[in-house]
Amino acid sequence: MRLTLVLLAGWLLSPGLLAVEPCRIEVIEKGTQWPVPGVELRTVHGVRLITDNGGVIAFDLPELMGQETWFTVSGHGYGVKADGFGYKGVRLRPEPGKKLTVTVDRRILAQRLGRLTGAGLSAESHKLGEHLDWRDGPVVGCDSIVNARFGGKQFWFWGDTNLSNYPLGIFNVSAATTADFVPPARPPLKVRFDYFLNQKGAARGVADVPGDGPTWVWGAATLKDAQGQEHLVASAVKVRGNMEAYRWDLVEWDTAALNFKPLLTFWTKSAEQPKAPKVPDGHALPWTDAAGKAWLLYCNPFPTLRCPATYEAWKNPQTWETLSPDRTILTPEGKKVEAHGGDLAWHPWSKRWLLLFTQKGGDTSFLGEIWLATAPSPTGPWTGARKVATHDNYTFYNPVLHPEAFRDDSPVIHFEGTYVTTFTNNQQPTPRWDYNQVLYQVDLAQPAFQAAK
Repeated sequence: MRLTLVLLAGWLLSPGLLAVEPCRIEVIEKGTQWPVPGVELRTVHGVRLITDNGGVIAFDLPELMGQETWFTVSGHGYGVKADGFGYKGVRLRPEPGKKLTVTVDRRILAQRLGRLTGAGLSAESHKLGEHLDWRDGPVVGCDSIVNARFGGKQFWFWGDTNLSNYPLGIFNVSAATTADFVPPARPPLKVRFDYFLNQKGAARGVADVPGDGPTWVWGAATLKDAQGQEHLVASAVKVRGNMEAYRWDLVEWDTAALNFKPLLTFWTKSAEQPKAPKVPDGHALPWTDAAGKAWLLYCNPFPTLRCPATYEAWKNPQTWETLSPDRTILTPEGKKVEAHGGDLAWHPWSKRWLLLFTQKGGDTSFLGEIWLATAPSPTGPWTGARKVATHDNYTFYNPVLHPEAFRDDSPVIHFEGTYVTTFTNNQQPTPRWDYNQVLYQVDLAQPAFQAAK
């Protein structure tokens, strides 16, 4: 027996069977040397390798070490030129401990900063001994973000959320806070979310609205009452079946229980009221009109409802006013672009209103192409529309701007959206990235935007 163990140990420790030290492959943008997260390198025998938030891959395939290897390169707006046979890729010779670089062209106006949510944000870097200070949060995937500032913190509310322990996760709104949201100047993206957890230390839901099916919150905002006290409020929708809405509530954040509590059910589906009225959904935008009156506009991406920007008015549906904004979006060439969902915000540097939206029926995907248009007013007219990001046979829905990161002296803006295969025929979701929030930045000083003006 002892001889057998000795022989087995010698076999396991033989040079040909030692663990393979990874080869570091970094993908960078041509010109800027910007590390590019979310780029796929695929081998001839079908192994998919995805750059993490640091723009790197820890290549550890023992069968290809020391061999000239072809990698097909793809990256949603990033890529390399095709060769004479139409193949778009590079040849590399990975070796243990070696550092290799792949340079890609950026074909979109936006730059990808990385993934905000999910697991393995720095997984490849960790294999290489890099960014070991990073620890992932308690979720592996989440849908559509709604933000609000309250109590000196940035609140983040997501829709349906995946956990690692079972396919069915959180269906009543996961949430977290950050002190501030200041995106880095370049990757890696590292936003530390303080998630709301249950007694077992797992992420939990924060919107227990009665009724079957998931709860989603929209239109989160902070409003002051007549006494000057701040309230974090939102609207909540109950859905069932094929995303059928059957109930809408006004909800308020309970600072003691740390969750939303229902205040008012303002619509329930019935034979008498089969369709919901105009509701405060989408994203809440503070706005002061020409007469100096403060409003909340509810936008997705166009403003379709407003109410006076007070807690008392928000609680009273009689104060809500329906809007009929200009929905026409024109490119500089006069072509119309149809919007699906999105967000709008005032940009102090360009002194224009920005409309960010997912195109309905785009060229590379049905809901994967992201556009930016401008207007002198939040109600339009929207002109100068430019495509800023594209996702090949992939969806990027419910994109939102981050005006809290806008600066008077900077042309750079940031936006995120949900990256998912839903509404596509893509049968190969991107590992770790699928069903998560991805952050981009756009420099509005680029010549393309100046020409649009």
